[in-house]
Amino acid sequence: MKSPESFVRDEIRNLPPSGIRKYFDLINEMEGVVSLGIGEPDFVTPWRIREAGIYALEKGHTHYSANAGIRDLRDEISSYLKRKYNVEYSGEDEIIVTVGASEGIELAMKAIIGPGDEVIIPEPSFVAYKGCVSVCGGVPVSLVLKEENLFKIDPAGLKSKITERTKAVVIPFPNNPTGSVMTGSELEEIVKILRDRDIIIISDEIYSELAYGFEFRSLATFPEIKDRLILVNGFSKSHAMTGWRLGYICGNADIMKHMYKIHQYALMCAPTPAQYAGLEALRNCDDEVAGMRAEYDRRRRYILNGVREIGLKCFEPQGAFYIFPNITSTGLTSDEFCEGLLRKEKVLVVPGTAFGECGEGYIRATYASSMENIKIALSRMERFINGL
Repeated sequence: MKSPESFVRDEIRNLPPSGIRKYFDLINEMEGVVSLGIGEPDFVTPWRIREAGIYALEKGHTHYSANAGIRDLRDEISSYLKRKYNVEYSGEDEIIVTVGASEGIELAMKAIIGPGDEVIIPEPSFVAYKGCVSVCGGVPVSLVLKEENLFKIDPAGLKSKITERTKAVVIPFPNNPTGSVMTGSELEEIVKILRDRDIIIISDEIYSELAYGFEFRSLATFPEIKDRLILVNGFSKSHAMTGWRLGYICGNADIMKHMYKIHQYALMCAPTPAQYAGLEALRNCDDEVAGMRAEYDRRRRYILNGVREIGLKCFEPQGAFYIFPNITSTGLTSDEFCEGLLRKEKVLVVPGTAFGECGEGYIRATYASSMENIKIALSRMERFINGL
């Protein structure tokens, strides 16, 4: 008889667990840990958004919505993208409301990627990209982002990774874990490479609202690639709505209708009360988003100065809410540094290798935590480094 595990697909059995999970398992056994590990806003969802969710429940909006999402919300997403980024998508057939931006990434991969298809993934980057490609039977192709290039995509490097089997490329900026951004002029160079190639572009813009000192430009503003672009975004980071599980995906109607089928079979629809909350978020919460962004910026400057003062080299992030210090001067690997810091000083940060092998020599710390926690963590980190 076969073992139960033998029925599991090879792609799933060979899929490594998240490199982050190990550290969260460790802190469950410890008390007094200061966490700069989880990429989640420490802000509570703004009250008027919560109130809209509560009101939706009181009004009895507890049933399935339309599979693609409440039409009013899809139209509001369309208006928001036009207002914020001069991007045009129709709420009728070019937008699907998803269970978080993560479902949007999964929908894009499932609809596009098959066995043997190559997907270029800039790394270090969000852990889900590579996993989703592998689950589809595709081949993740790592494009290494280098510190000397401020962790931006090098056009020549991208071009060198393209083969006849390349089906898609992921463009994840502002970037998790590095905090790197790409300006409009830098994106233009990437577009020049991709515009005449039959390659789908998956643009993960979940941190588009969290950019400091520059104006974010969406890849969807480039008409020459828009028909082959899939835009992923959501409410978790910008509006502090991680637990509401609400995101959206936009693209050409001829592609979206097939993603819609996968969404229908797998998820049915995003949570209905969350959709009403999201509607309020887009209509009336620009000031709250601006306030959170200003506070993140304050923390960004503080923690960047702090890690440099304790002797770690760190480039200046201009987006998202992470810093990515270089810890090679300590003589420790990323895993050794993070495990030692956690066990000796009870501070949780994440090894750079959780975001790709090229993350060795780095750690990720989030400043989506209180200023008090950041100060305590920096003090303990300095003590840990001095004790090496």
